[in-house]
Amino acid sequence: MLKPDTAKMPFSVYLLALCQALMMSATSLLIVVAALVGFSLAEDKSLATLPLSFQFLALMLTSIPASFIMKRWGRKAGFYLASIIGLAGGLLAIWAILNGNFWVFVAATACVGIFNGFGNYFRFAAVDIADASIKSKAISYVMAGGVIAALVGPNLAKLGKPIFESSIYAGAYVYVALIYCLMMVVLFFIKLPPAEVHQSKQHTRSVVELFKQPKFLVAVICSMFGYAVMSLVMTATPLAMKHNLHALDDTAFVIQWHVLAMFAPSFFTGSLIKRFGILSILLSGVIFAYLAVITNLLGTTVWHFWFGLVWLGLSWNFLFIGGTTLLTDAYLPPEKAKAQATNDFIVFSTVASASLFAGYLQHHFGWQSVNMGVLPAITIMLFAILWLKWKESTHLSAPPVH
Repeated sequence: MLKPDTAKMPFSVYLLALCQALMMSATSLLIVVAALVGFSLAEDKSLATLPLSFQFLALMLTSIPASFIMKRWGRKAGFYLASIIGLAGGLLAIWAILNGNFWVFVAATACVGIFNGFGNYFRFAAVDIADASIKSKAISYVMAGGVIAALVGPNLAKLGKPIFESSIYAGAYVYVALIYCLMMVVLFFIKLPPAEVHQSKQHTRSVVELFKQPKFLVAVICSMFGYAVMSLVMTATPLAMKHNLHALDDTAFVIQWHVLAMFAPSFFTGSLIKRFGILSILLSGVIFAYLAVITNLLGTTVWHFWFGLVWLGLSWNFLFIGGTTLLTDAYLPPEKAKAQATNDFIVFSTVASASLFAGYLQHHFGWQSVNMGVLPAITIMLFAILWLKWKESTHLSAPPVH
């Protein structure tokens, strides 16, 4: 095995980062417009975030079968299949918007969610091909692909406005379809391990046994609540900004910087984890989450939204990358598909619930209630991390057994 300072990052990790960038470009574009499209098409305006919720619901329902499909046929085949489904979703969304069909639009966003259910394994694919000594960096590099998304996605929402005269939103989904076409081209050049074989007879622990490990439990808690808090507040932001009479371009500006804050730290998050430890990074993510809520409660100017969403993005980065890295320390190779599928199913089922709840909270109770509503989840993460920190310090300080 190569030493930590000399281990070389495989070129395919950088291509996986590009795939992540394309996926998140489509996602950040949809964050800007999906709730607004839902608001314009739905008769019941409290259902405005239902399309985004179905995107996360489809992601959740896909996460487990995606893991086992890729175990059986290989990650590359799974990513190709997902790209085709995502392309179909982009085309379906164009038709739905132009024809004013809310439920077809919901189905279209679900197709995008299915793609994301597979695409969220880009970070685990990087772990498969990178040296163990640089796995946290490999995860970070893939997540850093989202920096491109921050620059590209929201701007595509603005560039798509003039494509169709009858709708300022339909053109955005033309770019969504093109993104999935480009994805298939990039996938062609990525080298990934073949499908796993001859592992069916190997003993693996049950999901219950995995959860008995403090590391596994805290990893899931931080990824789950870190993503859910981000999703709930982020999903409500376009609606809150519209309610406060901010323009679409201002909303795109805020979301752009939010996505940038989500992914730009990824260039060094892996190095920070190696230097300060996973738990310190997770604690920092919790602190950023509290700062986001405080900022959002202080006012509703564009700059309040901007600062709040930047803190929120930083929080997500540290909690999600930290949680993913911690998770990879908590399972054996034969347990990979089971552990990863369990984690992503729990994470994205919570995210789906959060995104749907965001529309209800924002419509009926307002922006302050949205932010107050995430405080319990942030506090649970805080206590979970402190508990694991205490468990590890107690273990280290315990006298050896003779």
